[in-house]
Amino acid sequence: MKFIFYTHSLVSDWNHGNAHFLRGVMRQLMKAGNTAVALEPENAWSRENLLRDGGEKAIQSFHDRFPDLTSQTYGPGFNHEEAIADADVVVVHEWTDPALVERIGRARRDGGRFTLLFHDTHHRAVSSEHDIAGLHLQDYDAVLAFGETLRQRYLDAGWGKNVFTWHEAADTTVFHPLPVDHVEGDLIWVGNWGDDERSAELNEYLIDPVHELGLKANVCGVRYPVEALEKLKAAGITYRGWIANAEAPLAFSRHKVTVHIPRRPYVEHLPGIPTIRVFEALACGIPLISAPWSDAENLFRPGQDYLTVKSGEEMKQALSAVLNDPVLAAKLVKSGAETIRDRHTCAHRVNELLDILKSCGTARVRTALEMEEMAL
Repeated sequence: MKFIFYTHSLVSDWNHGNAHFLRGVMRQLMKAGNTAVALEPENAWSRENLLRDGGEKAIQSFHDRFPDLTSQTYGPGFNHEEAIADADVVVVHEWTDPALVERIGRARRDGGRFTLLFHDTHHRAVSSEHDIAGLHLQDYDAVLAFGETLRQRYLDAGWGKNVFTWHEAADTTVFHPLPVDHVEGDLIWVGNWGDDERSAELNEYLIDPVHELGLKANVCGVRYPVEALEKLKAAGITYRGWIANAEAPLAFSRHKVTVHIPRRPYVEHLPGIPTIRVFEALACGIPLISAPWSDAENLFRPGQDYLTVKSGEEMKQALSAVLNDPVLAAKLVKSGAETIRDRHTCAHRVNELLDILKSCGTARVRTALEMEEMAL
């Protein structure tokens, strides 16, 4: 089957975590014999910022690292109806321009034989509800929401005919344990500052504990304002700026522990949805300690796969325990990797996607899936 993904960007993961997941999903689909192509706007915000920070070499590094992935850019004159005419499945991401969301839906209504899915991996359904409420989704066959609470929000608001929970996961072709060639520090955090949605939490669960324990720490990410950079420097934390997602596993391997600090909208309004870094860090075999977050869907085994804390003081204690107890650290690594391997890889998510397509896909897609099963 042919899958087309409308994404904010496949090439750029600059402040764009969905690119991590989409790359893994596309690779798994192709591994199973399907065709997968991404379409992204030529002036995507993430892509423009990547070019500003890294230049054309950053774009080229994506193609060098992922030669099997195909992404085509589109501009104002692009013929979307022609591009999707031969597709079996079209998946439209939530950051797609609303007019284009409606246009693709109209193509489906006007005789398109593809199955059309809308994919939401953000918190705008609660933080900017009018943006989602204004989208025309009546012609979409189903909505993929990256958490059960988000799925319920769509159902309660009547924003989709069929709404399915489809969590993100680790691309284990990229995220897996690497040998330790040398140690660069005690702690690493890979994440963006992000619109003051977790400023207080970063101070309490990252900056202050590192400073008070005297740890050697590195932070990678973007959108850090001057005052945030000053706080990092005062705490003795080295800020390394943007890091390509494919380079994160090596960075994890050179540190002893990492932390999960979710954004406030997820903690307060969308419990059960972790950042994708939880999946990726555990897949890489680095001990993880989480700031307050409710695993409402039992994705993991808190206390076994990672440690949980409720205050900055507890974070200091947990960091000290992991850094000074190799047995504890090894248990966390083993348990976390086991949960990822058994439940949360992109291969798992592709299987879930195919099950969704069996239940709500067009006759054309269901027939294709039946023929694939007969061939096995």
